[in-house]
Order: sequence, then structure tokens, then C-alpha cells
Amino acid sequence: QEQLVESGGGLVQAGGSLRLSCAASGRTFSRYAMDWFRQAPGKEREFVAAISWRGSTYYADSVKGRFTISRDNAKNTVYLQMNSLKPEDTAVYYCAADLRQFPVADPGYWGQGTQVTVSS
Repeated sequence: QEQLVESGGGLVQAGGSLRLSCAASGRTFSRYAMDWFRQAPGKEREFVAAISWRGSTYYADSVKGRFTISRDNAKNTVYLQMNSLKPEDTAVYYCAADLRQFPVADPGYWGQGTQVTVSS
């Protein structure tokens, strides 16, 4: 059974950094685009970043220049390095995967999410 498991969330002060990981299992996701989404309390889920299987990257304007998405296909893992964190980055962060090689709103596979809290 396919599974995406996020880790690395936590509490950090504004200006700090966190690195999220998403480990995939159950199938080889090397040909899948891998995405990060987030959902803050009372808000809709929003796209954060995506990386195609070839390594092309896409970012939401709100995180561009601060977040970096990367992948290690040998480890079936995708990462999200988050720097210069702001309180408005507080959210549950979700990993997702899809065969379509561009950002989509409805990826086929989702993780369970990891909480990121940025204190001011």
C-alpha cells in the first residue's frame, strides 16, 4: 500500500529554519511529481512547492526565496527546507504525489501531515 509519511515539523521562532521530510513507500515514486501543501487554521489548503521527477521546481509566491524543495529518488524521499520562517507559515504541512509533472490541486497521494508552528 502506497504511503507518504512526513516528519520534521515542530515549533520554531520567527526567522528560524526547519527541514521537512516525506518518505514514500509502497511504490517507487521516482517518476512522480512530489508536492508540499499547507493548511492553516480556518483557511483553505494551499500549494507551497512542487518538484517534477526531472527536478523542475515550482513555488508559491509567498515562499519563493525562503523555501527549497528537493528530492532523493534513491531514498524515495522529498524534502522542504524552510528558512526565514514567519508566523504566517504556521500550518499543517502535507506531502503529496502525482504522475502529472506540474502543480495540481488534487494530487493522487497524500501524507497525514506534520505541524509547523512559528512563534513571533
